[in-house]
Amino acid sequence: MKDKTIPRRSSKALTLVTAVLLLGGVAGCGAVESAGTAVAEAVRRAVPSVGSDKPAGNPADVSAAIARLAAIPVKGRAPKTGYNREQFGPAWADVDHNGCDTRNDILARDLTGETFKPGTHDCVVATGTLADKYTGKTIRFVRGADTSSAVQIDHIIPLSLAWQTGAQQISEEQRKQLANDPLNLMAADGPANSAKGDKDAATWLPPNKAFRCEYTARMTAVKAKYKLWVTRPEHDAIQGILAACA
Repeated sequence: MKDKTIPRRSSKALTLVTAVLLLGGVAGCGAVESAGTAVAEAVRRAVPSVGSDKPAGNPADVSAAIARLAAIPVKGRAPKTGYNREQFGPAWADVDHNGCDTRNDILARDLTGETFKPGTHDCVVATGTLADKYTGKTIRFVRGADTSSAVQIDHIIPLSLAWQTGAQQISEEQRKQLANDPLNLMAADGPANSAKGDKDAATWLPPNKAFRCEYTARMTAVKAKYKLWVTRPEHDAIQGILAACA
């Protein structure tokens, strides 16, 4: 159980691109836990970036992402053989041991005006409003069998893609961290998330162009953090977006 004397949510004051920069030079899986704590907290406080049809990014942030991309190996996709969701641990595990599963942590981080199901110690999100980064739309979230799917939790680097670009070679615990890392997770419009599936940046980008700088910067951060590689088309697509952001 969470200590209810500790505020559940802090103010959402940082941009996600700034959160990405907190990774700094972290590129090794041995540093996942220590780096993840700082990044998760920064991402938890972040505000959505929606409402413009043009890519936008802080030049320093974009330069850092470009440098990170240059250090990520470029290889072909490995076979998908052996992939299943269980390779990344139980879905929405409570990896930060705050008493709440990861799905509800991300909903509470990304929604505004959220309410919680009574008796869950402010863990289970019941309602809230999402300023969706993928589409730029405002979506009302209401928990329920017929309504919850309007807002889904997306992996910025899909787990299937991660498996084919290096996650087979990291440990089971590191894959579990990857699947539940706030840096790699975002509440998103359900249909947009379904359309994305397990596509990489070469085959799918957010319809909301204003989010593409942040989206690709986070991709490079996750890839670097977990020692994943990029394919040539994926590399070129990310590089092109970041160049436009600069």
